[in-house]
Amino acid sequence: MATAILSALAEEQAGLIEQLDSPERVRHAGRDFWLGRLHGQPVVLALSRIGKVAAATTATALIERFAVERVLFTGVAGGLASEVRVGDLVLATGFVQHDLDVSPLYPRFQVPFYGRDRFECDEALKTILLRAINVALAGSKGIFDSEIGVLKPTVHTGLLASGDRFVSSAIESFALQAALRSAGHEPLAVEMEGAAVAQVCFDFGVPLAAVRTISDRADDNAHVDFPRFVLDIASRVAREVVKAFLEGLPAR
Repeated sequence: MATAILSALAEEQAGLIEQLDSPERVRHAGRDFWLGRLHGQPVVLALSRIGKVAAATTATALIERFAVERVLFTGVAGGLASEVRVGDLVLATGFVQHDLDVSPLYPRFQVPFYGRDRFECDEALKTILLRAINVALAGSKGIFDSEIGVLKPTVHTGLLASGDRFVSSAIESFALQAALRSAGHEPLAVEMEGAAVAQVCFDFGVPLAAVRTISDRADDNAHVDFPRFVLDIASRVAREVVKAFLEGLPAR
């Protein structure tokens, strides 16, 4: 059984595909899945695509078609909490859908029929991933661009909020945080896929770990910062973290 490396962006996956031993491309559900060995481990590489529905389809295919035993999800996110800066990394403890509202039938943010509004990441995988992040950062000279203002990236651990919207204004960011806090949630960052993947992994009993590199502050400058960060930094961060994560797994 293989480890799924789920990437939010094509730039991240391209770098990983180039490192695959004996790569094999499988076309399924309108997507390309890449099978092979990476840093000594059997893996399946896939793109989540953008948005919750697309990400859920990809995650389901990874589990049903390729029978992966764990999922590692890398990507970028917009910072929400004041202490989260561009270039920092957030290790996800769990995910909540910030745009889910079935009230008054259910409390806002609660997923119908589940009796919960957040899906947690796997504790054992989180430990492995945190160690991998620290290893990657220790050897990451040149990954973070001082022109963006990132000199010493900080690793944060906490909740991520997902929704089918690119949050790109300070007004929306503040409103989103206020709404989530009123329900007892303190999100560190916002993105567009993780909660869907987490729900699929919960349904199938497949452990999930996820890390996001902060590409912008989810404010009025987000649309300016995001493209450059993705091209210059995000892919290199993902490759280093994935390498350390796979090397931290038992040999197969």
